[in-house]
Amino acid sequence: MEKNEEKKSRTAKPKWLKSKLPSAAVYSKMKSTLSKGCLNTICESGKCPNIGECWAHGAATFMILGESCTRNCRFCAVDHSRPLPPDSSEPQNLSRTVMCFGLKHCVITSVTRDDLPDEGARHWAACIESVRKDNPNVTIEVLVPDFHAKDELIKIVADSTPDIFSHNLETVRRLTSQIRSGAQYDRSLDTLRIAASMGMLTKSGIMTGLGETMEEIKQVLNDIKDAGCQMVTIGQYLQPRYENIEVAKYYTPEEFEIIRNMALQMGFRHVESGPLVRSSYHSAVPE
Repeated sequence: MEKNEEKKSRTAKPKWLKSKLPSAAVYSKMKSTLSKGCLNTICESGKCPNIGECWAHGAATFMILGESCTRNCRFCAVDHSRPLPPDSSEPQNLSRTVMCFGLKHCVITSVTRDDLPDEGARHWAACIESVRKDNPNVTIEVLVPDFHAKDELIKIVADSTPDIFSHNLETVRRLTSQIRSGAQYDRSLDTLRIAASMGMLTKSGIMTGLGETMEEIKQVLNDIKDAGCQMVTIGQYLQPRYENIEVAKYYTPEEFEIIRNMALQMGFRHVESGPLVRSSYHSAVPE
């Protein structure tokens, strides 16, 4: 009994991790608009803790290429059943929804689609081009899978001219094989490096609380910077479901400030670091 109580005490969420749920009115409006366009958001699928704040401001991160991922990362709450073929109407539905929300900055992500010959790259391009055509004043950020670091696939997305090209390393080198299904640490760095070489403004993100050390955090940030990234996000991992990996540690706001200063000293152009920070949190093209 004492051991169970000790474990419960260690894993209890600290007070600084409390977040607001969206109001019923805001949730209903956002859900209705998304349903009309048959669109998904990572806000819901990924159980994001900032859904209340972001939806209250009319912001959402759209998830294309379906709800089912071909990889099964231990930190992720997204579905892993057999994915459906890409929806050819999705680019136009996405564009109309961005217009309906009156967004100034649009964030698009997707599940990983290793089952498709082009891993979804052409569908990505179609979505970006459709949003750009109908919403010329909107800046577009894409949070993409690794595309197996294939130049030709990354180029398809880059040629559609998103304003920010983002791909997350998620964790440190030592933990990658334990945490990220089908992913490779160096391959993710290559994906970022290739995009940066194509003139993209690149961005990446990591989670803390998976068992990494502060020295390993410093190393992954250095590696991300060396790959050409100018923007980085650092946030606390929260276990979304019982089946996902447990939290090893909750970092304090003071520790996140230390990490933020560390990243700024490395020369990152923009850094978001905090317990509730996620990839698209306060997302925008930096001045």
